[in-house]
Amino acid sequence: MHRRLAQILAEKQNEVARLKKSTPANMEIDLPPLRDFKTAISVPQKISLIAEIKFASPSAGLIREKADPTVIGRVYEAAGTAAVSFLTDKRFFQGDLNQLPFLKKAVSLPILRKDFIIDEIQVRQALFYGADAVLLIARILSQPQLTDFISMCKELGLAPFIEVHDRDDLDKAIESGAEIIGINNRDLDSFKVDINTTFRLAPMVPQDCILVSESGITKKEDIHALQTTGIHAVLVGSALMRSKDLALKTKEIVIAGDR
Repeated sequence: MHRRLAQILAEKQNEVARLKKSTPANMEIDLPPLRDFKTAISVPQKISLIAEIKFASPSAGLIREKADPTVIGRVYEAAGTAAVSFLTDKRFFQGDLNQLPFLKKAVSLPILRKDFIIDEIQVRQALFYGADAVLLIARILSQPQLTDFISMCKELGLAPFIEVHDRDDLDKAIESGAEIIGINNRDLDSFKVDINTTFRLAPMVPQDCILVSESGITKKEDIHALQTTGIHAVLVGSALMRSKDLALKTKEIVIAGDR
């Protein structure tokens, strides 16, 4: 495990401890109903785009100057993206969970809360703040934890999005009953990105799973190449957020996904 990932997980342990002391038992925020993330990203004969709002990362540093997530979300929606991923970690990615309810009300798309989920209280928190789907990283969870979190998401109406990085992660996800699997092309030990990870792992994913490729996807040619893998969607963040013309870049990826 990369030292930066270890730092992130240590910080998450502290966040969870603080959250358990401060969160009311019956927390509720007035938000629109849950949206169908799974259906939105699995349109036949198309590689759908999950467009991510991410201002920084440990590997890339600052990606885009901080801006109103609702403005970015509206640009993504107008460009034809299928769903929005919102990175809510504050310390390492400059996210802000408090902005999630405003984003939910600003767009009509399903929203994936992307964070480092290690405790069930974070799953409930995602629901309360307006997420429609929750990222669960197979590498940082035990098999029982992953199974329990998937079940919990389904009970709450959230879509569990299971992220895998290698064959062991994939086996864990399948064993846990994952229905949406994201192959992250970033190696968690070196933080290096290799899009060939999707090509290696995709054939091992059960046909009834929704399959997403993440990280290292920067241009339309990447989408065209990935069409041979059978993926249903791509999750793209840095390439969009770095672009000078956010709308134009998003449209490029969306159009490339039309088969």
